[in-house]
Amino acid sequence: MIKIALQKILYVVFMLLIISIISFGAIHLAPNSFFASGELNPNITAESLQQLKKIYGLDKSLFMQFVSWLNALIHLDFGISFASGKMVKDEILSRLPITLIINIISMVFVFVVSIYFGIKSAFRQNSKYDKMTKNISLISYAMPSFYLALILIILFAVKWKLFPISGLHSPTKLVGFAYVLDEAWHLVLPIFVMVFGGVGSLIMYIRSLSLNILKSDYIFFAKARGISNKDLFWRYLLPNLSPPVVTILGLSLPGLIGGSVILESIFSINGMGLLFYQSALSRDYPVIMGILIISAFLTLLGNIIADLVLLKLNPFAKNR
Repeated sequence: MIKIALQKILYVVFMLLIISIISFGAIHLAPNSFFASGELNPNITAESLQQLKKIYGLDKSLFMQFVSWLNALIHLDFGISFASGKMVKDEILSRLPITLIINIISMVFVFVVSIYFGIKSAFRQNSKYDKMTKNISLISYAMPSFYLALILIILFAVKWKLFPISGLHSPTKLVGFAYVLDEAWHLVLPIFVMVFGGVGSLIMYIRSLSLNILKSDYIFFAKARGISNKDLFWRYLLPNLSPPVVTILGLSLPGLIGGSVILESIFSINGMGLLFYQSALSRDYPVIMGILIISAFLTLLGNIIADLVLLKLNPFAKNR
């Protein structure tokens, strides 16, 4: 296990290096730069712009910029934000908690709901319940998240005034449990949008896997012995569903940030998604690179966790 863990660590380091090279080059190939608006301002001299570029290290060659950034990254320093002048690490850490809270809660609901309805639909194949589940899954899969968010805001926030339109807190100052309850009330619509948008394909995937398992010979003989559906689920279905579900769960970790860009922008939630969107518009290179590296790390971490859990579930896999 230790040997495998070391191999995974080396793999992460190598992949982060490759991803950082590609990301750094792609960002700098984009048109314009952070100083594009200043270059069009007649009140700013060329000497002032050159001085600013020197301060931020943009007067160096692209290779030297990358070497400087990589050297800082080794020391867990993502640099200074062009837009705010603050440390990128502090900017990310200040916005990361709310993004993690939203996405972890959404992920838990997505997997619980998908597993429940996917398995139940498989047990009731071709019934009215199964058809209804497939129709709802199709709507979930086809519905754009931003469109659903706008519909919910119009209905539940503007027309019926049941939920807040945007933000995380009410204007009035609240403390203690009232503060937490107020924040939870603001997050109902964003979390619902993320859950509804995520369950569609996963329900159908789990339903398909469950049907394949239920058609197996060992399930046929188990039913012939008179086994109940409850025992069938715990003894046969769930153990065989665990490996693919764990794999999907590991691959879902990068969505903790990437999936929040649109929703945090629509609901004005001051998290990592909104920070990435604002930084991309302003060409704030250090912030963009910091978020991309964190997203890449989460992707690789998810793969490693999934592999180790699968190895624990199936120890014979290491001999293959």
